[in-house]
Amino acid sequence: MQSSSPPPLLFAVTTDLCYDQRMQRICGSLSAAGYRVKLVGWKRPSSPPLTTQPYEQHRLRGWFQHGKLFYAEYNIRLFLFLLGQRARAWCAADLDTALPMWLRARLGGQPLVYDAHELFTEVPEVVARPAVQRVWRWVERFIVPRARLAYTVGPALARVFEQRYGRPFAVVRNVSRLLDEALPPAPTAAPPGGYILYQGALNVGRGLEALLDAMPQVAGRLVICGEGDLSAALRERADKLGLLASGQVEFRGYVLPQALREVTRQAAVGIMLLENIGLSYYYSLANKFFDYVHAGIPQVLIDFPEYRALNEQFDVAELVPDLQPATLARALNRLLRDEPTRYQHLAENCRRARPQLSWQHEEQVLLGLYGELVINN
Repeated sequence: MQSSSPPPLLFAVTTDLCYDQRMQRICGSLSAAGYRVKLVGWKRPSSPPLTTQPYEQHRLRGWFQHGKLFYAEYNIRLFLFLLGQRARAWCAADLDTALPMWLRARLGGQPLVYDAHELFTEVPEVVARPAVQRVWRWVERFIVPRARLAYTVGPALARVFEQRYGRPFAVVRNVSRLLDEALPPAPTAAPPGGYILYQGALNVGRGLEALLDAMPQVAGRLVICGEGDLSAALRERADKLGLLASGQVEFRGYVLPQALREVTRQAAVGIMLLENIGLSYYYSLANKFFDYVHAGIPQVLIDFPEYRALNEQFDVAELVPDLQPATLARALNRLLRDEPTRYQHLAENCRRARPQLSWQHEEQVLLGLYGELVINN
């Protein structure tokens, strides 16, 4: 006897489901609102067991982990998996999942949703390879007009998509869920045992080489949580600078979200640096900005449009105009050592901004979008 429950909203990503906090938030909110939800991702050799979630999870697995062969294998395996699934809507997170999701939506007559976590055709790894960029631009031109619902992570990226394709793009910002626990009062200076924290992918264009080069001039230590294409090169660079032997830099590798929240709360300063090597980075609005605010810690930020706009409103960060090591060292030392009153001011502003910059606000936008989608289908 067949179940009478409606088919799920089916989401697909190329990421490891244990670490994809945006998808955990989206799927968790939709599940709590009464939707059946299924999230499909990729199992890597280092993937930990799946964490318990209020929605269904499935990992595809295969031979390749990087490059063209990975994307080819993933798309084939995803499509074959989708053939055995039913869904109310097929929700592609970024272009690298979009073609099989569109085809399955077309075969079943259900709507396609496009959730653009970034401007995929303008990420550094794509921009650096013109032939590859042409392929992904073709995919973007094919997919975006065919999506029944499309949304992205920030207003600037939404405007880029709208200008390119003449269709509306909603905004669901990549904001952390604000937990109930209250923060202690803002410290009067940077905590002496605190550290500078970088959390995120160790990939090209994240400013990490310049950050390591700055550290010998910085009155503090650096903790790096994450891995990526530059993992080995960054460790080698830190070693050559003597930062590993001195303990001034620590690589902690992948950290699960729950543990990462505590690591963030113990930090003195957060850091969010990007190079202007593609529109996706230039117009980005990364979740780590909000994670630092929720933890009540000031941050050092690259002066790009979305971060500038938020900082003009809330004043929670030191903005840097470039990634020169001397520039970074000066900004970090200002907070860690030289101007304790500035540190306290930013920390107090984080505490004021937390309630306004929360997933609890963003999920209302998300639920409205999916409610309208389901009603109209």
